[in-house]
Amino acid sequence: MARRRHQLVWLAAALLSGPFSSAGQAQPGQVNTIKDVVAKLRTCWKPPPPSRANPGIDITVLVSFNRAGDILGRPKITYESEQATENDRVAYRIAVMEALQRCTPMPFTESMAGAVAGRPFAVQFRNRKLPPQPIEKRAWLTPKIL
Repeated sequence: MARRRHQLVWLAAALLSGPFSSAGQAQPGQVNTIKDVVAKLRTCWKPPPPSRANPGIDITVLVSFNRAGDILGRPKITYESEQATENDRVAYRIAVMEALQRCTPMPFTESMAGAVAGRPFAVQFRNRKLPPQPIEKRAWLTPKIL
């Protein structure tokens, strides 16, 4: 009886310390929540340089993933800022697709992979960083000592 109890205690300890215990927990770098998905995608985002496109453009993409974290189907651009020119649109679409390529396969936890497989995500990419304005020097504002 004592030996049987010892075997059950050992089995329980092995299960608790083995792969079954971390099935719902995210390892460092893994994506475990929807917030993590959006944050991960934003870390891969590199907007086009101001020399190629207007820096104040917003763009939204609808994308789905499979269980392995790869893109499922074809991402779809659902919104672009109204003031975007055709060149801006092309540059930002390319930047979004490059961000998706950099981030995939998405490192989902097992539980997250099952929850998000095939579900669409609308991810908004914003580029609110305006280029630095040159410092204007005005001769009539600088004090002169006479």
